[in-house]
Amino acid sequence: MLQTTTKFLITGATGYVGGGVLTRFMEHPNAKAFHFTVLVRDPKKAAIFEELGVQAVVGSHKDAALVEKLASEADVVIAIADSDDLGAANATLAGLKKRHAKLGSKPIFVHTSGAGVLAEDAKGMHSNAVVYDDSDADQIETLAPTQTHRNVDLAITQADAEGYIKSYIVLPASVFGLAKGRLVDLGVQHPHSMAIPYLISAALDRGQAGMVGEGKNVWPIVEVHEVADLYIKLYDAIVADETTGHGRNGFYFGANGEQDFYGLTKAIGKALVALGKSASPEPTTFTQAELGKYFRGSTFMGTNIRCRPTRSLSLGWKPVKSASDLLESVQPEVVAILKKNSRAVV
Repeated sequence: MLQTTTKFLITGATGYVGGGVLTRFMEHPNAKAFHFTVLVRDPKKAAIFEELGVQAVVGSHKDAALVEKLASEADVVIAIADSDDLGAANATLAGLKKRHAKLGSKPIFVHTSGAGVLAEDAKGMHSNAVVYDDSDADQIETLAPTQTHRNVDLAITQADAEGYIKSYIVLPASVFGLAKGRLVDLGVQHPHSMAIPYLISAALDRGQAGMVGEGKNVWPIVEVHEVADLYIKLYDAIVADETTGHGRNGFYFGANGEQDFYGLTKAIGKALVALGKSASPEPTTFTQAELGKYFRGSTFMGTNIRCRPTRSLSLGWKPVKSASDLLESVQPEVVAILKKNSRAVV
């Protein structure tokens, strides 16, 4: 009997990006033929997923045996939980290898890495850096295995080379904007990004926006709902065309434009002044002590990350939100964090 249902395992479904990806798959034109399983830690959130028709397994991505079992039952795994969890990736690969041995077909593994793998340390002093193109596999293979995320990416592309999966690695840029949608409204999806709230929280604590060095470094950017759209475009391309790039040719940057950190932190400074939380909109350089306090001594916020999403755009992905939208998103993000902080105090 032919299989009529496609079985998905989605990890990170309560996360900032993952919740949006799941929402879009639930709204997919073929959603009636999809069966979704998510792995969550919170039984209350699991119950909400079940009410939505999503099978929810309560557990941890650190439980290798559980992850392996769930992966062995999936036609498609979309991992959006932790780009640096090599143990979870290996457990997923072990499960998919079992599925391939049993059925003969190659399961689809869409893994979420991050554009941070491209980071070059400039300590905020310049923007000169290599621009990586996701359609240039040879260039991507020059990345050192010691780069952040890279060890997991390499394990997954090696599995593709061994022939028991088809791997596709999505590398989101710095994701911005407040996430919205049904899962946010139900309280199961985290609505905030990571990098910008870190900078906002540091600015609120020190009473002034801050940056690494002179903030001349740049990062690629992408709006949260638009990066979720990329996963749908990629999946549709995979099922429509067997030649869609995978393995060493299966890297997909989720980016639309760039933003320098001086401009970003200046926007944070302006928002703080408007809200009465700072006397000056001008960002100042983090001291070494502040880097230790807010970022564990890391100067990662001073790195350059530069890329072109040629392969992603070839799928028909059409992001439109740009740097101006990023800067406009800062004040609402500051307001949301202040509200969250006030509730925590109460």
